[in-house]
Amino acid sequence: MRTRFAPSPTGFLHIGNLRTAFFAWLMAKKTKGSFTVRIEDTDRAREVEGAVESVLRLLHWAGIAPDEGVMLDDAGKIIEKGKCGPYIQSKRFDLYRKYADQLLKDGHAYRCFCTSERLDEMRKKQEKLRQAPMYDRTCLELDPAEVEKRVAAGEKHVLRLKIPREETITYEDKIYGPMSFKGHTVDDQVLLKSDGFPTYHLAHVVDDHLMEMDLVIRGEEWLSSVPKHLILFRAFGWKAPEYAHVSLLLNPDRSKLSKRQGDVAAEDFIKKGYLPEALMNFLALLGWNPGTEQEMFTIPELIEAFTLERIHKSGAVFDLKKLEWLQGQWMRKIPAKDFADRIKPLVVARFPDAENDASFLQKATLIQERITFFPEAPDMLGFFYDDPTVGIDLIANPKQKVEAADVPKILEILKKSLESIEEKNWIKDSIVAALDAAIASSGLKKGQLLWVLRASLTGRAYSPGAYEVAEILGKERTLERLSI
Repeated sequence: MRTRFAPSPTGFLHIGNLRTAFFAWLMAKKTKGSFTVRIEDTDRAREVEGAVESVLRLLHWAGIAPDEGVMLDDAGKIIEKGKCGPYIQSKRFDLYRKYADQLLKDGHAYRCFCTSERLDEMRKKQEKLRQAPMYDRTCLELDPAEVEKRVAAGEKHVLRLKIPREETITYEDKIYGPMSFKGHTVDDQVLLKSDGFPTYHLAHVVDDHLMEMDLVIRGEEWLSSVPKHLILFRAFGWKAPEYAHVSLLLNPDRSKLSKRQGDVAAEDFIKKGYLPEALMNFLALLGWNPGTEQEMFTIPELIEAFTLERIHKSGAVFDLKKLEWLQGQWMRKIPAKDFADRIKPLVVARFPDAENDASFLQKATLIQERITFFPEAPDMLGFFYDDPTVGIDLIANPKQKVEAADVPKILEILKKSLESIEEKNWIKDSIVAALDAAIASSGLKKGQLLWVLRASLTGRAYSPGAYEVAEILGKERTLERLSI
């Protein structure tokens, strides 16, 4: 299957559009086809400098770089690759005008000279009469001779599609199923604007045909425009691609996901430190159900399992808690050495002694089960490099049944127990054995003893296990920290 993603370079890439691109990429890979990126830059007034590069870098980061179309070379420069170029719409204007002229010649389109003032007045009347806002076809009735005269005089006009209003347009959406539209409810869409620029409706139909697209996946907001597009394909005598319209992403209150309620730009999630494996796993599950209890998917597993038939029609709730859970799970899957290498620069920037720390891998391993984002690492490992300031207010913990009055006694028990371990035997098993014996002889609960040990060694309410921390700190530093 040949599929495509066709963003407009008008700003940030919405996270929902990244999901749409991912679905299109998955279908291309599942069918051993090709994924094309086309840039739809006909709205030049809203174009943002650098937006194309930003989108392409994001697709590469996500692991869904294009096979064809607009892409970045090894130096980060925009290039075009493929047999159906150019893949940037602003380079294809001659094509659009050629096909617009064909529609006009064959009677499928007509010139409209109505001013914006006249159209505003028309819409106000329709609203007053509670009629659907659509063009009233005033210019369709113009005498051909008058039309030619006005064109020759240079009068500004647009080109409109002539909808067969007596027809019912039907098609089968790959997600929504059978759909039908009464022709009289479909507006005569503008195809060419007065400045000669094509609208999305004309340009994408021409491009999808010439670029041999088999499947178009896009947002449900385009569902009502399908009849216009099918009519255009028929007017040209072309076979239309299959369409699949994906539902909106929703906030937890089921309102449309918008910037007012949180991050919606895909780049925001990269800046926050989400792993591509976690974000793409999460996006795949937004609106798609694998039909099993499996929640974590690698990209190859998604390619194997993904089908359009299992995409829901209803909107998908963007659950940040689920995303953070997946982020944590994917953090655990990073090989220990790779994980240590990735956090080390962050830790060294704050604690230079970490640069030549022979036990850094061992320390990093302790926090991998607890970390959600890489930037958390310096805080989580800081107690290994700087002695923490520990007060009774931290050690005394009612939840652990440790009262302030008990702290000196527990610290003394800990010191005596750990002092008995020979330096050469300072390993986790020896520490466990010594503390088990202390628990048995003192009548203290295990949680009481270990809480005091852990809080004293780390200065943190949440940290790796007390045994492991003591082993890495060594006997001398451990005993020093117990002398509060």
